[in-house]
Amino acid sequence: MFIRFSLLFLLLTFPAFATETSAMQTAARQAIIVDDTTGTVLFAKNADARMHPSSMTKLMTVYITFKHLKEGSLKLTDMLPVSEKAWRLQGSKSFVEIGGRISVDDLLRGIIIQSGNDACVVIAEGQAGSEEAFVAQMNDMAKELGLKNSHFVNPHGLSDDNHYMTAEDLATLAHHVIHDFPEFYHYFSEKEFVYHGIKQGNRNLLLYKNIGVDGLKTGHTDAGGYGITVSGVDVAGHRTIIVINGLESEKARAEEAERLLAFAQRDFETVTLLKKDTIIDTREVWFGTKEQVGLTVAEDVVLTLPKLAKNRLKFTVISNKQIPAPVKQGDKVAELKIEIPDAPPVMIKLVAAESVEKLTGFAKSWRVLHSYLSGK
Repeated sequence: MFIRFSLLFLLLTFPAFATETSAMQTAARQAIIVDDTTGTVLFAKNADARMHPSSMTKLMTVYITFKHLKEGSLKLTDMLPVSEKAWRLQGSKSFVEIGGRISVDDLLRGIIIQSGNDACVVIAEGQAGSEEAFVAQMNDMAKELGLKNSHFVNPHGLSDDNHYMTAEDLATLAHHVIHDFPEFYHYFSEKEFVYHGIKQGNRNLLLYKNIGVDGLKTGHTDAGGYGITVSGVDVAGHRTIIVINGLESEKARAEEAERLLAFAQRDFETVTLLKKDTIIDTREVWFGTKEQVGLTVAEDVVLTLPKLAKNRLKFTVISNKQIPAPVKQGDKVAELKIEIPDAPPVMIKLVAAESVEKLTGFAKSWRVLHSYLSGK
């Protein structure tokens, strides 16, 4: 369960080490802190509650655009037309010009850096033919990525009662943005962008603090409050993803995100407890061509733990005393229970380190006789 990521980033299959009832608290209405390597939830408050995601919605708009760029159906140099609908849209703007054309490259910067609602409509209409058709793609992608409680009605995040996400879904989406399209992630760390002669700075104030933050997206509406989905890398190169929402000001949003990032980096560490193919224990093989088989792990076992808990783990191998032959290398033959202070135990699959064939004929009879005579 704590094994390194494969294709999907599944949240809340891991225990939350800290909740609002613990010593750590937050003024945010919704919050989650996730270790990006293991998916371990380090802190959660109303993380599965529906909320207005505001401009954090744009992470899905950008994700789909990155996907089309990677597939080759869209190019950064493509010039997309500006409709009257896009030009008239209110809220945060990139100040697109009605009837003009804008490159996908500029539109991405307008969405990510300037949080332009108008740029979102241009890029949606340019890719899908209409905003509605693009929104359908957003909802399909939400299902494909495993977002459990998200529904979109627009590509920009202006409030609508039927438009919602959760903090845990945003953390999952952020992970995919970072890892599915690393070649485009640099947009999120850019601090300013000038379009139509108007310079706007990135609303992610943590980018200016030199604390390892390199993305992702802020959001604000009256219904949702101030929120941010943010990712930071510590000096060892270890990444943390944080989502908070429902704060009262831009300043409070930045200060709270910085505080939670410091908490995660200070109090937790990700460690490789067991390397792939390490022999954990052995078990007898019943009527096998070898009397014992080694128990090992098929993948590195990587856990994110409170630093104070690392030396207080308890390991227990759970299996039958004897394993019946034949045994195939890689077959699950046991489980390793890892008990962690103040958290549910983790169960790790143990597999056979090698294949053991079944005894036949005279060899089997001799083994039975030998067991009888030796009292085993």
